[in-house]
Amino acid sequence: METTYYVHPSAYVDQPCEIGAGTKIWHFSHVMAGARIGKKCILGQNVHVASDVVIGNNVKIQNNVSLYTGCIIEDDVFLGPSCVLTNVVNPRSEISRRHEYQRTLIRRGATIGANATIVCGKTIGRFAFIAAGSVVTRDVPDYALMMGVPARRVGWMSRHGYRLGPADADGIMICPQSGFRYVQTQPDQVRCLDCDEDQPLEGMSPAA
Repeated sequence: METTYYVHPSAYVDQPCEIGAGTKIWHFSHVMAGARIGKKCILGQNVHVASDVVIGNNVKIQNNVSLYTGCIIEDDVFLGPSCVLTNVVNPRSEISRRHEYQRTLIRRGATIGANATIVCGKTIGRFAFIAAGSVVTRDVPDYALMMGVPARRVGWMSRHGYRLGPADADGIMICPQSGFRYVQTQPDQVRCLDCDEDQPLEGMSPAA
């Protein structure tokens, strides 16, 4: 039966699983039975997707990334090369902890930088940006720019992936690339005034 997605001859896709139209699975990758992958995703070289992992639409997973049971990846997420997502807090080789897998949720539009580590059981907010090499040990709010070991919030990022500068007299931060306006509504909460977080960017422009 003809599929609507592409699998490189060197990759393995175990059945049954769900893979959306337009998705591409490249060299030496392995998708296990029970995984669910959305439309128009890209899985680079040597990507592992374990059973029961859920991946949304338009997710880009770079080389050498393993997604273990318990990971939920929403739409439009970018996972950088060799980033790590764990699923057990205290693993031991001689003790089975399959019943203790924790959920790690990467919310819509977030970016995880190369070689960053996300300790399991955490939620990465919408459009958050985790800098390369950072280690995330706690939940991350929407739009947060996180750096360091352990990662700390050092600023805010726009939906277009640019660091937001200081707020003006009206409390507005402007994305230097798109012109979209952002406002900090609470100490750990930023919202976009020009595009709802659940809307696609296509066709959106900042208010006059």
